[in-house]
Formats: sequence, C-alpha cells, structure tokens
Amino acid sequence: MLSLAYSIGVLLALAGAMVTQGCRESTHDHLVQELLQRMEKSVKLDEPPNPSILLAMNLAGATHGHIHRWLLREIKKNAVERARTDMTSGEVALYILALLSSCQNPRCVHAMGKTINLIPILKQKMNEEINKKVITWYGESLDILALCLLKEYDNQDAVGAVAKELLNTGSSLCVDTQAMAVLALVCAYNHTDKQHLIHDALKAVTNNLLDEQKKGNGTIGNIYSMGLALQALETSSEFYAPRKWDRAQAFSVVYNHSYQQPMAMAQVLPPLVDKSYLNAGRWGCAATNGMTPSQQLPLPPMPGTFGVPTLPPSPPTAPITVQFSITNTLKNYFHYSTSVCVPDNSTLLDVMKVARSEKPDIFCFKTEHKSRGPYVTSIHGLAGNTTKRTYWQFFSCWSPLQEGVGTYKPKNWEHIQAVFSTY
Repeated sequence: MLSLAYSIGVLLALAGAMVTQGCRESTHDHLVQELLQRMEKSVKLDEPPNPSILLAMNLAGATHGHIHRWLLREIKKNAVERARTDMTSGEVALYILALLSSCQNPRCVHAMGKTINLIPILKQKMNEEINKKVITWYGESLDILALCLLKEYDNQDAVGAVAKELLNTGSSLCVDTQAMAVLALVCAYNHTDKQHLIHDALKAVTNNLLDEQKKGNGTIGNIYSMGLALQALETSSEFYAPRKWDRAQAFSVVYNHSYQQPMAMAQVLPPLVDKSYLNAGRWGCAATNGMTPSQQLPLPPMPGTFGVPTLPPSPPTAPITVQFSITNTLKNYFHYSTSVCVPDNSTLLDVMKVARSEKPDIFCFKTEHKSRGPYVTSIHGLAGNTTKRTYWQFFSCWSPLQEGVGTYKPKNWEHIQAVFSTY
C-alpha cells in the first residue's frame, strides 16, 4: 500500500513538473513572438533601417515577412550610399553582421546599380578612428567581432588593446561594452597569439558580469543591457568555470519586463532563441542555418504598409501634462522650465517638439538618428562635445532615464529634466 502511494506521489510530481515546464515554454514562445511583432511595428518606412532589427529577425528565423525583405533591401541601399561617407566603423560593422546573417556577402553589396566591398571600408574607418582616438571600446569590439566572423584576423593590436582594457582595474566600462567585448574576444580567441591575455580578460570580465547579476538580484547592469549580457554569458562559460551561472534568475528578469525600445528588443531576442551575435556568420548564415521551413517564424504584415489595411484608430484618451526643464551649470548657466499638454502615450520627443513649437527661442533642439533611435545633440543652441566629453542627459525626478527620447513615455504631471552633463 505504501509502495502504491509512493508511486502515485512520484507520478503526480512528474506530472506537475511537466505542467510547469510546459507553462515556461509557453511563456517563452509567447515572449519571442511578442518581441518579433513589436520590433516589426517599430520599423518606420520614412526612417533609416535598423540593422540590429534585421540581425535579430534572422537569428530568430523570422525571415519570410514583408518587413524583413524591406529591411534587407534598404540596408543594402544604405550601405552603398553611406558606408564610405557618414558611417562610423561600428555602424559599418553592424551592417556587416546584418548582411552576413541574411546570407549576403559583405564583400559584394549591390544596390542601385552599384557594388561595394564593406571589408576595406571597415578596416580603414577602424584604423582612422583608433589613430584619432575617437573610437569607443564598444565600437572597437563590434569591429573586431565583424572582422572575426569574416575570418579577417589582421587586427591583433586592437584585440590586445580591448583585452588589456578589460583587465584595467581603473576602467569604468559599462555592461553593454563589457558584453560586446566578450563576444568579440570569444570569437578571436582561437585565431590569435594572445590567448593567455584574452583568457585572463574573459575570466575577469565574465566574473564581473556574474557579480553584477548577484548584486542586482538577476539584473546585469540595467534592464536594457541584459540582452548583450545574456549573449556574453551564454557564449563564455569555459572562461568563468568552475563558477556556475544562475541562468534561470537572469532570464526571469527578461521575462518580467515589457520591452518597448527596438534596440533593446533586438539585443535580448537572440539569447531567447539560444543564439548570439556570434551566430551571425558562423555556419554560413543565420537566416537559413539549421531551420526547416516549419521552424522559421513568419510574421503577419504590419497594418498600414505594403497594401495591408490600416487598423481602425484607437479611441481618444485624455491629454496629459508634462513639465520639461533644461539646465546648464557647466558654463554660461541657464535654466528654463515649461509645462506642455500632449496626448496620452506620447514620447519624450513629442513633449520636446511641443515645447519647441510653443517657445522656439528657448526649447529649440537638434537630433541625430542613431541605431537606438533619435539622439539629442543640442538644446537651446548648446551642443555636446566628444572632446570635452559633454552631452545632454535626461532625468525623471533626478533618476537617469534608461530609454531614449524616442521611446520613453512620460506620465501625467511627470517632471523631465534635460541637464548638460559630463561623462
């Protein structure tokens, strides 16, 4: 009788475990589909294409939709038009990863009757930026990763420089930069004479990421650095072994956050499908590697584009009031504040546009389009300066915003402050 009760208990426990596992898988699959759909909706046909979104779609196998085809076409066109002129080396590297994962050859990018080779362009820009000391460690790591996936290993000085910076105890690299450096050095590890240096660097930085997770109760850096941090830890276990990574804790943070920022979604999606940027070119290309047609994830066309009917408009909601201030205490002090009325669900950029339209002599501003969205370069005629290491930083009640002006949505009566700052 006791044996029968024990057997029933074991069966019930197993059934419960199977149900729990099934729920987890269902939540996981739902999140992947939701992120893909949000990324697709974030694509604006009147804005430059975001190669990170194309890369993420390829790694997730969502390669059969209209948006995917539009992104690939526009990225090839943009590469031909802009790679030689107004792209940084990091931007060229990101385009290369997007093209590699799309089964395209970055050495032969053809659009508008022209053909270019992105490899010498990337190398030239990378060397120029290093010599002028305008390259960032994040950008240099991205360059190394792209060249490594292309089996171009003639950048050993850059590899060594990144590894030494990771070992520099006085360095203050953010989590995003540390994670991108991990991906670059993991790729370069077997193709360099600096293996001991790279091993020490990867051991140090991955353990630092694990320490960050422990300190943040699962969060590594902040919620928007989780994507690259997960990619880094997934691909570098041999370097932090025998220490164990609490993978479930880190992923639970991602499951419990509603990502809206396109770049953050594009970075967190690959580890959710057991991929990383290292998979962009490792086995031919991510867009077709190891996937049957049934495994590839087609997305429904986005309403309002490509001949798909637009959905009926949402019912209007009550407008909100947002207080917006601009402050400069570094030189030639000024401080101005205003309250603006905007529709509910407006972005911070919308708030700034209304403030500018109402008081253009005070709240004028300029932006540049970056891969993470619009970036504010100047307010009230005062522009950030890379040489002087100044920029405009945004706060809500003195807490730094973790999202950009194009995605952050202020609440009713929230006070947003733009402060001219140094870094």
